[in-house]
Amino acid sequence: MIPLKPLGRFLRPGLLFALSVFLTGCNSAILNPKGQIGHDEKTLLITATVLMLLVVVPVIIMTLTFAWKYRATNTKARYEPKWSHSTAIEVVVWSIPCMIVLVLAVLTWRSSHALDPYRPLDSDKKPVVIEAISLDWKWLFIYPEENIATVNEITFPVDTPLNFKITSDSVMNAFFIPHLGSMIYSMTAMETKLHLIANETGEFPGMSSHYSGAGFSKMHFSAHSVTEAEYQQWLTKVRAESATLDKTAFAALVAEKNHDWHPVTYYGTTEAGLFDWVIAKHMGDNQHYGMKHDHKAMKHDGAEGESHEGHDMQAMSGAHDDAAKLPVHADQPAAADAAHTADEHAAAGHAGHDGSGE
Repeated sequence: MIPLKPLGRFLRPGLLFALSVFLTGCNSAILNPKGQIGHDEKTLLITATVLMLLVVVPVIIMTLTFAWKYRATNTKARYEPKWSHSTAIEVVVWSIPCMIVLVLAVLTWRSSHALDPYRPLDSDKKPVVIEAISLDWKWLFIYPEENIATVNEITFPVDTPLNFKITSDSVMNAFFIPHLGSMIYSMTAMETKLHLIANETGEFPGMSSHYSGAGFSKMHFSAHSVTEAEYQQWLTKVRAESATLDKTAFAALVAEKNHDWHPVTYYGTTEAGLFDWVIAKHMGDNQHYGMKHDHKAMKHDGAEGESHEGHDMQAMSGAHDDAAKLPVHADQPAAADAAHTADEHAAAGHAGHDGSGE
């Protein structure tokens, strides 16, 4: 048997070290939010943890207590080898967890809707729209209403809603500003949305929180929350840049697969509709799958810009041409059936495209 006093002297330094390690994380971004969404998520995290600890902590304490009280060397403890049931114990061990699970269920349901990243925030101020595109290995931000773009930096006024539209021109990434809350994926050929707000001024780090390749560790950016006057000054500085972000400049930026951190870059003007073009170029002929988009926004440049109608008309025309080449005789009904079948297939394909366009 191990003496308790020497054991306590041995464990005490280890427990203090472990406690100090855990407490160093108390100043982390998630537990030190700077926006309303982050505050709500912190409250939800702490509430859920405390509710679960109502079960975890008593179970751990009772396990250690019972193991010590009913040890083999304690001859004063009750010994009832035939004991098998207690209604009181059954009521306690089932009712308390059930009530906690019920509270967690209600809490999860309400918070899932209240903190939906697609849900716009209520505010008297006009939101700032930012289109974010993840590249290898940097973040491109387009301000469509301001006609500017930046790389690895965003600036926005404090207490103003931020409407992020997010996509990827490479592999899947995850957009995350820990101080403001809510991480969301960026994926090619798709647009995800995120609504955030900063209630304090300051500089907050942003990142790609999921591994995405060799330069992943350097794929971070800065988010600056400033006053309205400072925001206008920043817009003026960016607009003074002579660089223009068009398809050519975008292609050059994509080709630069940096493994180190890409320096902040400003574009004084941008080509309209570039964000929609990035989404469309990855959709190819499968524009009717997945998300619902406007066909005009989905058209590509040149030959790649054919619409579904053009494809369907070509398919139907080709079917008629093939059928017309077949000799049709009274004693050869198969040729006529072939022409009829070709028409049916073309019509069915057209209907299939229309039906899946949702």
